[in-house]
Amino acid sequence: MSQLAANVSKRLFSLDVFRGLTMFLLIAEAAGFHENFGTLTEGTVVSGLAHQLHHHPWNGLRFWDLIQPFFMFIVGVAMPFSLRKRLASGSRSAVTKHILRRCFLLFCFGVLLHCVYNHALVWELWNVLVQLAFTILIAYAIMNLPHKFQIGISMGLLLLTELLYRLYNPEAPYAQGHESFGSWGDMLTMGKVNSGYWVFVNFIPTAAHTIWGVICGQLLLTHKSPQEKLKPFLLWGSVILVVGFAMDWLQITPIIKRIATSSFTLASGGFAILTLALFYWAIDIKNKQAKWLRIFSVVGTNSIFIYLFAETVGVQWFRDFGRIWTEGLLAPLGLSEQLILVINSLFVLFIFWYITYFLDKHKVYFKV
Repeated sequence: MSQLAANVSKRLFSLDVFRGLTMFLLIAEAAGFHENFGTLTEGTVVSGLAHQLHHHPWNGLRFWDLIQPFFMFIVGVAMPFSLRKRLASGSRSAVTKHILRRCFLLFCFGVLLHCVYNHALVWELWNVLVQLAFTILIAYAIMNLPHKFQIGISMGLLLLTELLYRLYNPEAPYAQGHESFGSWGDMLTMGKVNSGYWVFVNFIPTAAHTIWGVICGQLLLTHKSPQEKLKPFLLWGSVILVVGFAMDWLQITPIIKRIATSSFTLASGGFAILTLALFYWAIDIKNKQAKWLRIFSVVGTNSIFIYLFAETVGVQWFRDFGRIWTEGLLAPLGLSEQLILVINSLFVLFIFWYITYFLDKHKVYFKV
């Protein structure tokens, strides 16, 4: 996600902002904001807003369920830009080696993050970086095909997901529990299942997000007018969004983020495409490249680095470090512990943000 060259970023500032805002929300969770804000607002009129910052427990869709699809979609959008830049100074084989190396590192980082979460050596494959390693490989393998073939393959992956779940458990393919194809796949690859019902095979349907991102990125690189580029985004984003929700409403396939059902993938993919269209229209077409938007764009310039930093050092050190100051200064004022924890999470989030700002200002970029 950090592969856009500086000149490309200036031409497509909307993608930088979209990517940066997504990363900003991810590191806000690592800073503890979502958890502490939910605790602070429990039972109040804004508790519904706090719930939107947490994954839906099963059948349904909340705002936070869209962040991973956004993350994987944006990677796809950036891939054609990165490919063009690398082909200008290297060969196709060199690009392929880079993609393979990148996916291997993402896979390793994802596995190691679970070791950090568990404070022990574990073999767990549920992290978004592991998923991303596979979706990038799939999207890269087909990105030179015509768009109709890329779309066809993405739909084939969704159909495959439907078949695997329905054939494995025809009676209740999407019932909440560990009797699904996804859980069987986890037992096969890891010898365990996830207590929150997340499954490793989610990369099969969610590869569609990265593929659709690639197609959008390729459209953005064409010589068509901005309005001509915007039309297919609005059309197809709306279509797959409606189809995804219709499958849920008609009780064909429920929208379930935790096992990435085909209806969820369609609905969240529609939101991703429409969000890109909104940012592209507001920033690039209307030329509203306000300087304050750099608050978000700088977070995306070192996206993988700040994600790994926030999920490791940030969670384990900076939360407690921040509380030394926030509790020391605010507790004597009579503020409640819950409010102090929210303020502390915002303080830690500021530290994360400032690290990305400092690195971007000094043009220091960590690329995978």
